[in-house]
Order: sequence, then C-alpha cells, then structure tokens
Amino acid sequence: MNKNRTRRITELGTLALSAALLVVVALTVLLLLPVMPAAAADDSGSSGAVWVTEVKGIVDPPMANYLKETMKDAAAAGAAALVIQIDTPGGLDTSMRDIIQAEIDSPIPIVFYVHPQGARAASAGVYILMGADVAAMAPQTNLGAATPVSLSGDMDETMQAKVTNDAAAYIRGLASSHNRNADWAEQAVREAVSLPAEDALEQNVIDFVAPDLPALLKAIDGYVTAPKGLTLHTAGAPVKEVSMGLIQRFLHAIANPDIAYVLMTIGVLGIIMELSTPGLGVAGIAGVISLLLAFYSFQVLPVSLVGVALVVLAMILYLAEIKFQSHGVLGIGGTAALVAGGLLLFDSPMSYLQVSWPVLIVVGAIVFLFFMIVIRAVAKAMRRPHATGLESMVGATGVTLSPLTPGGQVRLQGETWRARSERGDLRKDTPVEVLGTEGLTLIVRPRDGPDGTGEEERADPEKLQGPQEN
Repeated sequence: MNKNRTRRITELGTLALSAALLVVVALTVLLLLPVMPAAAADDSGSSGAVWVTEVKGIVDPPMANYLKETMKDAAAAGAAALVIQIDTPGGLDTSMRDIIQAEIDSPIPIVFYVHPQGARAASAGVYILMGADVAAMAPQTNLGAATPVSLSGDMDETMQAKVTNDAAAYIRGLASSHNRNADWAEQAVREAVSLPAEDALEQNVIDFVAPDLPALLKAIDGYVTAPKGLTLHTAGAPVKEVSMGLIQRFLHAIANPDIAYVLMTIGVLGIIMELSTPGLGVAGIAGVISLLLAFYSFQVLPVSLVGVALVVLAMILYLAEIKFQSHGVLGIGGTAALVAGGLLLFDSPMSYLQVSWPVLIVVGAIVFLFFMIVIRAVAKAMRRPHATGLESMVGATGVTLSPLTPGGQVRLQGETWRARSERGDLRKDTPVEVLGTEGLTLIVRPRDGPDGTGEEERADPEKLQGPQEN
C-alpha cells in the first residue's frame, strides 16, 4: 500500500468511525434536555377523559418510572381511567413491584390491556396484570410462565424454593384481592403454565377480551373494580393518548442486551482509535460516552464478569495487532474474543436478556473488517517518521510551470518552487511527484510514466523548450 493510499484510507476510516460515534453523541444530548412527561404536556380537557398509553419490551426502570409518572399525572388531571396497552416478555422484579405498587395506590382505575394481537404478558407481565384494577386481553394474545428466574441463573434448590414460594404468595394475594383465579395464578408461578386470551377469560384469570380499544372501552363501562370499588365510566368518554418522551424511550431502548453490546463495541473501537491515533479527540470522547451508556444498561441487565473480561481481552489483542503486526492472527483472536464476550456478556437463562446471534455475527464481521482495513492503515501511517520543512513535501504532487531541462519551476500546493527532474527532461504542464530535495530545490519525477513524455518529445528538444523568442 503506497503512502497516498494509506493516507486516504486513514482519513476515510477516521471520518467513518467519527461519524458513527457522533450519532451516539447526538443521542446522548437528549439526556441534557429537561425531562417533561409526555402525559403532562397538556392537561386541558383531560378531566373525565380516558388516558391511553402503550409500553413494549422488558420491564425495566425506565418503563416503571414512566408508568408511575403517567398514573400520577392521569390522577391529577381527573382522568376517568388509564388504559395501558402492554406487550412484554417479562423483566426485573424490582421494576415490576414498583409498577404494581403504583397500580394499588392509584385513585383512578388502572386498566392493563395485552394488545395488539400476537402480544404477550409473560413472567413479570402476569404479576402486573393480576395487580391491575381491570385485566383485559386482545384475541390471539397469551399470558403465563411466571416462574421467577434469577438473572444470573445460579440459584441453588433451596434459594429457588424460597423465591418461588414468595412469588407464589405474592401473585396469589394480587389475584384474590381482585376476585381472579388465584389457583391458576399460583400454578403459573410454580409450573410456568400459560393461557391464550379466551381460555384466560373462561377460567376467570382476566376480566375482559376485546379486539380493540373502542370495544374495550365499551365493554368495561359500568364495571366496578375490586378491591377499590371504583365504577368505570368509559363509554363515549374522550380519549387522550400519551406516550413516552424521547429521553424515556432512549433509556428504555438502550436497556436492551443487543443495543448495550453494540454501544460497548463502539466504545471499545473509539478507545482503540484514540490510542492508535492520539489527538483525534472525537473518537475518544464518543467512545467514552458509548461506554458510559453501555454501563447504564449494565445496571439493569445481568452482566457476567467473564463476558466483560473477554471484551477487555479483545481490546488488548487488537492493540497488540496494531503494535506487532501479526498479519491478522491477533486481530482474528480479538474478534473471536469479542464475539465470545458478547455471547457470555449477560448471564441469564432468559433469551430476551441475551445478545442475539445475528447481532453477534454482524458486529463481529464489521469490527474485523474495520480493524483489518482501517486500524492497521492508521497504525502504519502513525509509524512513518514525521517529516518537517522541505522533507514534508516528499510525496506531494503538482505540475511543471516551465520545461524542466532538467531544471525549471513547478507549482505544488499553490506555491511555485525550483525543481529538477530526476532523469530526462520534462515539458511544461507535466504532472509530477516530489521524490526528495537538494537544498531548496525539489527533485521530481513525472506521475504518468518514467519521464512524462513520449519518444517524439524526447527526440526533439525544441518541443520541450517551447517556442523561442527572437
């Protein structure tokens, strides 16, 4: 790879990585914006309205905080009820209990509705549904599999029994107080059973099955909740839709194993780029920000120290490849460690708390290609001795301003220089490249051929010298 090509690849690689990391920086700017719950943005006309919101994904702190805020705001606005459409595979016990406690404390009816068709309320979602004033589902949805599982998956039999008994008592109490099937609720914990919507209604696990929101509001009108004894007035009531704000959606999104792994990988690449090309700044800063966002995700996800150690090992192997040039052996080892680290990064038996295989494969391939093409080019460029003064002109290109026979003038980088052809004579307007210097004179050669001229020009010196003055 010649010097100019290396320089171009280095510049393009730096721009590519910096652009990718700047996207992360732009997203983090959202964290600096004032937090304003979307539900509280406009309370005009909210009294007597049915508030409707939707949450999807893992039950985590951002979701819990949003739902608690929305319940409080809906009650303050005098809403007739709050309908929460949910689709979740489960989540964290502490976040689940926060949501249920907010349901219990709410002075207005809280309706949890498993929607749309194909959605589910699994694991933590079952507990939340049992704690709702109204539990409803759309057709072709399901709930169940509420057996508690340690995030690290390392509970012994005694501890598993204690946790299961506690969870069974908790969900049984929720179901009983809301006049629902407590026996099935306990079975969902102890035996991980599940039910489709129609069977759940038939077995008194839920209160209603409705295909859409208008049908649900019509069905629950006049229903008296237990144990609060609240009567719903939803038929014909105005509907006020609310949703997560940008910050809440962003925090909820990054509390995801796939995104956390991508953020961590970008952070590692940024640090490697900064260490291999000191002074860039952008890559290092954005890399640190990416790692901080990944660490936020790690606070709510079951992180494995083995996975983290493998990712650190990958970084060490990449840096070693840059320094020692093992012809890709260390780079391949680094990529293998990065993929293995992602596979073991989240120690949980639950699939939704693990990095997916497609993400592992795609990230591993992209990182390997980026490393082999760009990082090595950057490292090669950084190992070249730094040129100063006229030496910095070596490799520069320009054009002859007069015939070089062999001396004359050339124009490089907007300036006129004395120059001498390396060999042979060159005509005016010949593209040249600087090979070296002699004092203040540049030694150049043509860029196109060995001398930049054809046989006819070399045979006729007058063509090289141009027209003569009398």
